[in-house]
Amino acid sequence: MRALLVCALVAALASGSRLTAADKPNVVVILADDQGWGDLSLNGNTNLRTPHIDSLAKDGAKFDRFFVQPVCSPTRAEFLTGRWHPRGGVHGVSTGAERLDLDERTIADSFKAAGYATGCFGKWHNGSQFPYHPNGRGFTEYYGFTSGHWGEYFDPPLDHNGNDVKGKGYITDDLTDRAIDFLKKNAGAGKPSFCYLALNTPHSPMQVPDKYWQRFEKAPLKLTGDKKEDPDHTRAALAMCENIDDNVGRLLTTIKEQKLDQNTIVVYFSDNGPNGSRWNGGMKGRKGSTDEGGVRSPLVVRWPAKVKPGTVVEPVAAAVDLYPTLIDLANVKRAGDKPFDGISVAPWLTGENAKAPDRVLFQHWAGKTSARDQRFRLDANGALFDMLNDPNQTKNIATDQPEDAKRLATAVESWKRDVLGELPKGDTRPFPVGYAEFPRTVLPARDGGPHGGVKRSTPAPNCSFFTMWTKPDDSMTWSVEVSAAGKYEAIVHYTCPKADIGSAVELTLGAAKWTGTVAEAHDPPLRGKEQDRVGRGSESFVKDFRPLSLGVVELAAGKGTLTLRATKVPGARVADVRAVELVLKEKK
Repeated sequence: MRALLVCALVAALASGSRLTAADKPNVVVILADDQGWGDLSLNGNTNLRTPHIDSLAKDGAKFDRFFVQPVCSPTRAEFLTGRWHPRGGVHGVSTGAERLDLDERTIADSFKAAGYATGCFGKWHNGSQFPYHPNGRGFTEYYGFTSGHWGEYFDPPLDHNGNDVKGKGYITDDLTDRAIDFLKKNAGAGKPSFCYLALNTPHSPMQVPDKYWQRFEKAPLKLTGDKKEDPDHTRAALAMCENIDDNVGRLLTTIKEQKLDQNTIVVYFSDNGPNGSRWNGGMKGRKGSTDEGGVRSPLVVRWPAKVKPGTVVEPVAAAVDLYPTLIDLANVKRAGDKPFDGISVAPWLTGENAKAPDRVLFQHWAGKTSARDQRFRLDANGALFDMLNDPNQTKNIATDQPEDAKRLATAVESWKRDVLGELPKGDTRPFPVGYAEFPRTVLPARDGGPHGGVKRSTPAPNCSFFTMWTKPDDSMTWSVEVSAAGKYEAIVHYTCPKADIGSAVELTLGAAKWTGTVAEAHDPPLRGKEQDRVGRGSESFVKDFRPLSLGVVELAAGKGTLTLRATKVPGARVADVRAVELVLKEKK
């Protein structure tokens, strides 16, 4: 008998990781980009079919009223931290304003500390340079892009754990492939997974594979009648949504094949309202708006082991609730001690019939703040709407319900003092450089400042490069902080036509100086337009840039302004610049 017990103990120890994994649910969070509440057949849109996403609600829970922020990076930050985005320093979508403060601990930090494999696949949009990079925020595996916009969706340039790689095929398919590989690998190793599939569609540019576009190209649509609705933009968005749904289906199939389905929590939501005027249940507002249509998102959660099929969660909830809810469901200890703004909604998912708290949720963007409780929305102008009886916000009842209007107005003012008060008046955070565990730092054009005649290739910085660099008085600058003194190689990623080669350039940081000459022509054509289903808005067209090494110099630790300029310009221009790269070669 004793021998049998010893054998059993040895076997248990040998397979300990599998026993531990069996006690820990896998967590898969899928986040769409610019997909409105109405962009699912689940919510009544007859223009498209999303059976796989719909099945998550049928087999699990659907939230009746779930709210996010009006644009991408704030919502993503709130999911990562469980805290209102301004508390973490997120106050914009580019030029560093999208970065999540380094003293914030993320949901990935918690799951990683609990023994989970952590992977993020897709659009990050909360900081690029380490330790803002996903690999510095709790994700051991990262594959995607860290910007807010991307200029091409077929075979695009991407980031794999800080290294440049080329994507394979359509980006949503590719990201899902990586997530599937991640789940399979960890299932085989008996390790639980925390997988964040952070998609970037149906965000523009409106690019989608032919087979999805052909479904909608000539199909009759139920249009809104809004003069601002572009039918072809709607067609492209819906085609992209059906592509997302097919990829969700592939992911669910993998989970089932790996025998993980009973003990895997699958979460699906979007980061803001629709990126165009299209069917959204008649709600007022779209992406960028703090009205209901700009901030109401689908949220479906499936966990067969604990969540009953067909569950409907009635109390209002928000993106800040996801972190506390998921660690509660998974019984994972939280990393960090900053107070959550969100709450765990696990009791409503698992059927404990907990009483809904008397709470107010806040949506904020571009100086506008609205407030939502279980019944009312106070909009950014102080108008009050009964969302139960007037979901389209057509009648201001502030004079009819003065006490509720005053209550919510007071809540908004208190929130502004408390939350917005944590934001500094000017964002002076430098971009970090020089971490031994992440020696390569890329400083893209979106994070720099153009001076003189230099312009961005598009007004929106996210996917831009610097152009119109024509004279010695022109420059580009980046505010940086060198973490470790040492020897650094500087690399400029450039293009230049043959007629303009020969410019002498210098890069300076304090007393340090790198110099070089643009001696080789590299003038590839712009691309992207050939894949667009409709004209793009704020994304730049793209091209391939060539690296030009300026050599290695020694840098001291500390803050300073990195400046790129030309000392000689023999042609009509110096070069177009996508990024400057600093590589720590030897730590002092």
